[in-house]
Order: sequence, then structure tokens, then C-alpha cells
Amino acid sequence: MTLLPRLLRLWLGACLRSTRWQVSGSPRALETLTTADQGTVVAFWHRSLTLSPALWFWARTLEPRLSLRVLISRNPDGMLIADVVRPWGIIGIHGSSGKKGKNKGGAAVLRTALKELETGSLVAITPDGPRGPAEEVQPGAVALSRLARCAVVPVGLASTGLPLPSWDGLIFPLPFGRGALIMGEPLFQPDATALQSALNDVSRRAESVVRHRQSNLADRAWRIAGTVLAPALTVMLRIRLHRGRELPGRLRERMGLGSGRRPTGQLLWIHAASVGETLCALPLADALLDARPDMRLLFTTATVTGSEIVARHPLYGQRIIHRFIPHDVPRWLRRFLNLWQPEGAIFVESELWPGIIAACSRRDIPVMLVNGRLSDRSARRWGHLRGPAQRMMKRLTWVAARGPEDAARFRALGASPVYEDGDLKQDAPPLPCDEAEYARLKALIGTRPVFVAASTHPGEEELVLQAAGNARRLRPDLLTIIVPRHPARGAELAARFSLPRRSIGQDPTPHTPVWLADTLGELGLFYRLADRCFLGNSLAGKGGGHNPFEPLRLSLPTVTGPRMENWREAMDAVSDTLQIVNDVECLTRWLESPLPPVRTEGLQRSVVSVLRDRILDTVER
Repeated sequence: MTLLPRLLRLWLGACLRSTRWQVSGSPRALETLTTADQGTVVAFWHRSLTLSPALWFWARTLEPRLSLRVLISRNPDGMLIADVVRPWGIIGIHGSSGKKGKNKGGAAVLRTALKELETGSLVAITPDGPRGPAEEVQPGAVALSRLARCAVVPVGLASTGLPLPSWDGLIFPLPFGRGALIMGEPLFQPDATALQSALNDVSRRAESVVRHRQSNLADRAWRIAGTVLAPALTVMLRIRLHRGRELPGRLRERMGLGSGRRPTGQLLWIHAASVGETLCALPLADALLDARPDMRLLFTTATVTGSEIVARHPLYGQRIIHRFIPHDVPRWLRRFLNLWQPEGAIFVESELWPGIIAACSRRDIPVMLVNGRLSDRSARRWGHLRGPAQRMMKRLTWVAARGPEDAARFRALGASPVYEDGDLKQDAPPLPCDEAEYARLKALIGTRPVFVAASTHPGEEELVLQAAGNARRLRPDLLTIIVPRHPARGAELAARFSLPRRSIGQDPTPHTPVWLADTLGELGLFYRLADRCFLGNSLAGKGGGHNPFEPLRLSLPTVTGPRMENWREAMDAVSDTLQIVNDVECLTRWLESPLPPVRTEGLQRSVVSVLRDRILDTVER
């Protein structure tokens, strides 16, 4: 028996020490397991017994004075395990629960374990051991905690390995693999049900971390592609900077660099692509900050316009930090995550980047998708890459879809769990407005009827101008305000149609037929000035639509084109209020018709509070 324990110890030591372990979990548990002379019960399932020395290696590196004891059965297998781990300073306490009237030393081992706890040792126990049933808590761990009046720390262990054909599927670890140690919240004198639930939870989480950290061919191909494309992305960033689409001095943020230091305490990461997603996320950000006064938010956007929206928040620079999201290049993402180390990542709507999600998953950072949107076109594209898409979706901690259609598409691609909380944009407050500027412009415009074409895309301005020109034959004093979705198009549109521009200080005169409002973040102002509204990205091009709740919430009569594919469920909710125009002739007739009434009942829903609670519960597990 001397040679066998030595060989097993050499193999087990080589496997566990060459494994790349990720240690995470409850801060209180981490502190408890690295404090000497405290006396704590450590519980893990029997199938993880071969991995448990990794927990001692980690803990004793941080606190060498720790005294470690483990309850091991008196049978030959238990004696072999005790011989294997003894040279590592893990001392076995031999015995197990009695069954069918047999005395297996349970009472004696309980007394010994109590003495060890009284002297401040950590005492490890497998609550389902040594003969099972697997993952079913036996009385020993519960009794030990209650008699010693101490906490039980549930621990989940998993690593790259092979399950043996034993009653519990004991893990046979392999070298140079991945591993996870997840520690649950300490439980004080728990009952068997509570301990079993906690052990199942941390074990599933550990297994999920290992599974997601293991790279497959698609992961490696994505990382190689990102690395190869990094020089080209650097050139592209320089071009975007030259065109005014990046900010001087902040270009390095796209590479995971830039100034800044992680604040102390809890940090959540929220990512929104551009203006619409940012406006959608801000009420959720406010709710999270209100619920946790010590929390900070790292808010990333992909566009400069999105960053300008974040910069207007009253807590910007205090509890809200803004950075531009780095491109999906492994080295750049590693820098970003090493610097900020968020407790959780919240992505808004359709921001799905395989490399970013995989990088978070490898670090056990929960990734949550809120207001999840997956159009027919996007679902078909992901469907062509079904294997990588399913792997990416399974790495998401959960998805909160806008409605049943989006939820069904996410589930079809493998996401789970998927909730149907409703559209976050229904929970947003009315768009803000500068009251002084509103009064000034209202005085300039007077009693003229005002038509606003909001968030227009290329190809729609021509159609709007034709319809407005036709309507002026009946309403000669009609003022049309065109608000392009991307203000950077203002110079082009002004030159093409000879329009005065708000961005350069040109106001409408009493005789101005069309005014170009090429500024950012003032849509609430223009909606309040208007008598009626056309919502863009719906009449020309690929379409998809924009948020119909924003004008309707202000009781503004609104029409859209027929191409509102991204808002089908929202369109069903407002079908009795919002009208559809198919062409210039239809839009002309609507402009010439009397103003229709607007129903605002049912436009507001409490989505934010549901998401806030679920997010906080996820990151605090």
C-alpha cells in the first residue's frame, strides 16, 4: 500500500497544481475560509473529494496557520485517501454515519470533529458520503454545525477530468485543465434542505464555469480572427477619428487601455450600443444605484453619441464611469477586464459579441441580457452558425426578452432561462426637454402647425419633403422639422435640400417651410413643439423602426411606415393609437386630415423594478 498512495499523490498533485483554477463566490465565505482559529465546517459533494486538496492549496497560500481536517470513512478506500492527502497537511478523521444498526464510528468521529472545531480548525465533510445516495444530505453535517454552533460553507468544485464509474461519479482529474472553486454564502446551523440546495447551486455554478472556460474550435477561431484583425481595427479607428466618429484622447479605450482606476466596492458593467439603448438603460441604472448606495456603474457605449447621453447624467464622474467598449480582440478584452473586474455584466437589447461573452464566462462574471431583442434577420444569421450561437447563448446567465417572439428566438438558439418581462422602453419616463429653449422656440413658431419627422434614415427625407410639400397646398404655414437619426448627416442634408440647420444656430423664421434639427438628445423638445409626428426607419431602406412609445407618451399623434419589424409586439400594444402610412400619398392625406386623438393608457409598465431585483439577486449569489 506504500507505493500506491505515493503514485496517486504524485498524479493528483500534478493534476491539481497544473490546473488553472478560478476561485470566486461569497466574500464572507472567502474571508471565513482564510481566517485561522475560527472553526468552520466546509461541505462539498463526495464526487469532488479528489479535487478538495486544491481548496487547501489555495487557502493555506493565503493563511499558512490554517488547520485542516477532513472526515473520511474507515473502509479501505477512505484509508487510502487519508494516506494520499496526509503529506499535504490534511489530517483525516475516520468514521461515517451508521446504517442498518452497524457502528461505523459515527459518534466517535463526531466528538473528534467537535473538538477540532473548538480549537479553530476547518473541518471538511461530504454530506452525501461515503456511500450515498449521491447529492443527498445525510445527518452528519447538519448535526455537526448545530452542536458546534458554527457556520457551514458550501463549496462547489469542478475541473477538467473524467467521471469514474462509482456510485457518485467521482471525478478523476486531468493535468493542465481548467478548474473552479465556488464558495456559497455561509449557512448557520442549516437544515438538510437548505444545505442540499446550496451545495447543488455552487456545484452547478462550478461545473458551468469549467464547461464555459473550455475552448472549442469555434472559440479558438474567433480569438485568432480577432488577433489577426487587430492591426486593421487600429487603422479603422484612426479613420473613424479623422471622420469625427471617435473622440481624440479616448481612442485607446477601444483597445482596453486609457486612464482610470477601478473604484472600491461593488462595480456593475452596463453596455449599451448607442443612443436608443443608452436611453433605455438609464432608468435601470438609476434603479440599481438607488437600491445600492455603495454601488458604482461602469457604463460603456459603442458610439460617441451614446457617450454624450451618459455624460449628461447627474452622477456621471461620481457613481457612473463611462468608457468606450473595446473591440472583440482577446488582448484588448483581457486588459479591460483585468482593470475593471466587474461583478456582473448587463448587455442591452441585441449586443451579442461571442468573444466578450466568452471572456466574461471564463472569469465567472454573470452576463445578463436585458430588453433582449432578436429580429427575424438576426435570428436567421445566428441560425446559420448554430453551434457557435448555441454555445454563446448558453454562456448567458439569463435573458430578459422584450416579449414572446424575441423570447422564442432566444430559446431556439439555446438561451436559458429566458424571461418575458416586457419592453424596458415602456418603463422609461418622457424624453427630457429644456423648458427655456422650448419657450423661446414656441414664441418663434407661434401658432403654425408643426410636423416633426423623427429619427429619419437615408431615403426617407425625400419622401417626407414630398408629402410635406403636398400638404402645404392645403396648410401653407406648415413647418416641418426633420430630425435625422444620425446628426452627422446634417451637413449633407442641409446642402442637398437647402435647409437651415439648428446645429449651427439657424432658427426657423415665420416663412421657413422646413427646418433641420441635426442635434443630439433634443427629441423631447421637438416632440413637444410638434402637432404630429412621423417615426423614421420605417418607410425606406431595410427599416426596422424606432421606439413608438416616446412620442405617444407625450400624447403626440404619430404615424410610421410599414417596416416596423423590430417593434411588432409594441405595435400590437399601440395598434388602436398609432397609424401606418405606406407611401407619400398616404402620408400627405394624414398631414391634411384633422388631428386624431391619442390614447396613452397601457403605455407604462413596471419592467425596471423586476429587472433590478433579478440583477441584484444574480450578482449577490
